[in-house]
Amino acid sequence: MEAVVRKQRRFNFRGSLCIPYFVFMALFVVFPLAIIVYYAFTDELGFFSLANWATVFTTRKNWEVIGQTVIISAISTIICLLIAYPIAMLLSNKKFNKNKVLVYIFLLPMWINFVIRTIGLKALINGLTFALFKFELTDKYPLVAIVLGMVYDYLPFAILPLYNQMLKMDKNQIEAAADLGANPFRVFYKVIIPMTVPGIVSACMMTFMPTMSSYVIANKMSENKTSIIGNLVAYWFADSTSDLRFNIGSVISLVMLMIIGISLVLEKTLGNKEETQKKGGIW
Repeated sequence: MEAVVRKQRRFNFRGSLCIPYFVFMALFVVFPLAIIVYYAFTDELGFFSLANWATVFTTRKNWEVIGQTVIISAISTIICLLIAYPIAMLLSNKKFNKNKVLVYIFLLPMWINFVIRTIGLKALINGLTFALFKFELTDKYPLVAIVLGMVYDYLPFAILPLYNQMLKMDKNQIEAAADLGANPFRVFYKVIIPMTVPGIVSACMMTFMPTMSSYVIANKMSENKTSIIGNLVAYWFADSTSDLRFNIGSVISLVMLMIIGISLVLEKTLGNKEETQKKGGIW
């Protein structure tokens, strides 16, 4: 009996390794989020109020910025997916990528600060467009420039999950479909795409979520002419002189978090649906 009690009292070293993680989460995630929720549901005097939400959702400018942000993020995600998918297929094919050097070439940009990459891209495309068409793209077409900046910065985040998923594909199913008479398009549509759905969903989420909040790219690539949700948050917290600046900024921050949360729920739903279909199959 004493041995059992002694064993229960023994210091749990493995469990103690989680303590720094929980402390970090509490200080830098839970506590700041609690402050944001507090400000979002109180007025300037600290009393409970929903007026902040009414102010945000009855202002047309806010709806325009939110809609513009979602559109920019969706377009950037689709373009990243369309570019990343064939690249990932190429990288996962041992015929073309025998020593995996190409993988590192495509992932190297992730090691460089995205602000530096954005400034370099801005200088490059402005130089090209001015030399060819006598105008700077970031000045005349800021939305196009923002999408280019988003795609350039977050393309590696779309390539990596697709590449990892394609490495796990069952090549025997692809060969069997071809042997049974399916043409290349039918093999791609009926066999390859279903096997890479988890990678497609992960690539979309890893691209969509950061583009929703990455306002630095929008500022640099549009000469501060186009705003996204991140710009609104930065304005209310840093530049506004209103007594409700923290309250309105907190509401907009929660709106952005809710949009990201909805996208995560959709990802989980699609993942569960795909898993159910696999379990329900013949094999």
